[in-house]
Amino acid sequence: QVQLVESGGGLAETGGSLTLSCAASGTKFSYNVMGWYRQGSGTQRVLVARVTTGGAIDYAESVKGRFTISRENGKDTIHLQMNNLKPEDTAVYYCNFWVRSTDDYWGQGTQVTVAS
Repeated sequence: QVQLVESGGGLAETGGSLTLSCAASGTKFSYNVMGWYRQGSGTQRVLVARVTTGGAIDYAESVKGRFTISRENGKDTIHLQMNNLKPEDTAVYYCNFWVRSTDDYWGQGTQVTVAS
């Protein structure tokens, strides 16, 4: 039912910027948390940033001050503005839509590559 469509991945240079977007469809939940996770080669998937419908935001320490997550007003659509990109930001980025353990959905992922 719930589907997440990600866009905006690509290649960037060190110090450059990139914006990711994720639109959720088929949602029927008043409260949810949407966020971005990433998984580099040979690593586990980790949280990058997330935002609740109430506007509470969490960032990974590694991206705080460089990345900004936002939610479009009244919509299950989020964006991740990534500035001052570093090679260690290279990963597959996954959009997540979470309500509870039985309602936890993922996009297919979008590749972000930062040249060193």
